Amino acid sequence: MKLCSISSGSSGNCIYVGSDTSHILIDVGISGKRASAGLDLISVDPKELTAILVTHEHSDHISGVGVMARRYRCPVYGTRKTLGAMLESRSIGKIAEEQLFYIEAGSSFEIGDITVTATPSRHDAVDPVFYTFVSGNRKISVATDLGTYNDDIKTALSGSNALFIEANHDIRMLEAGPYPYFLKQRILSDIGHLSNENSGRLICELAHEGLQDVILGHLSHENNMPDVALESVRCEIKNWHQDLAHVKLHVAGRHTNSILVTT
Repeated sequence: MKLCSISSGSSGNCIYVGSDTSHILIDVGISGKRASAGLDLISVDPKELTAILVTHEHSDHISGVGVMARRYRCPVYGTRKTLGAMLESRSIGKIAEEQLFYIEAGSSFEIGDITVTATPSRHDAVDPVFYTFVSGNRKISVATDLGTYNDDIKTALSGSNALFIEANHDIRMLEAGPYPYFLKQRILSDIGHLSNENSGRLICELAHEGLQDVILGHLSHENNMPDVALESVRCEIKNWHQDLAHVKLHVAGRHTNSILVTT
């Protein structure tokens, strides 16, 4: 299986997970043109998209879903509440009912040769989930907008060979930054976003011999930097006395494709 971030951050998110025969986008919070160009860069024909999965209805995750669904006639998966909230946004436009596939948080379903599991997450949205993907004996997990994590979330993410995980903000940068107090409190809350430090702790708790690659994503433009995120996560790994020399750490670009991970 393969994993690549096409865009990641508060201005737009779009992640690719696929196999030789199945091609999935997790969220399209960018323009259809940009999403299609990102797929072209990893030699995936957008016309061969198998599905779009929606995690939640915030604009940085859905703004391009309608365009991509209509242009390539691909199905759109999400919980009933999430897709309902998404379709209320004027920017989405009409999506044919036969293209909408309603799933339940906590359920698993098949997309081609990939088994997808939707797990509830903690975020300030109507019914947010994150997704894990299994094909053969390989597993990829994509988890952002977590706010916090618990045993259920760790169980869902365990055993991943490749992991795309949120490292949204540096706490000190956020506290000293220009955001209003209420927004700082929302980001720091259990329904906000994972800090670099919490991301590092979660990675340590998920570490196992089969974990090969970790991509840090959903970095805040105002409250984080790629080098800061990497160093913070590495410090947490050191503090936990973890030997993760076998794990390659990467950072997803805000407007550019990340490294293409193959597992």
